[in-house]
Amino acid sequence: MHLSKFEKKLVESIPFDPEKQIAVIKSSICTGEKVAGFKNKDDGHFTEVMLIRSLEEEFRFMKIYNLDSVKTEY
Repeated sequence: MHLSKFEKKLVESIPFDPEKQIAVIKSSICTGEKVAGFKNKDDGHFTEVMLIRSLEEEFRFMKIYNLDSVKTEY
């Protein structure tokens, strides 16, 4: 898979550790705004990675971090 320079820097600056984190898309039930990121399995802390404005951006987030699926929380 080809990643842009920005995407490579994103992965370097916000790494994903599947042992300690869960990939999550937080969706507002009021505004519909969606944010992709990682939720710590131990304390629930959410690290925001990117704003999701379309299905294509959701798929791109999954490709950047090599994810098969992403849980959505409201």
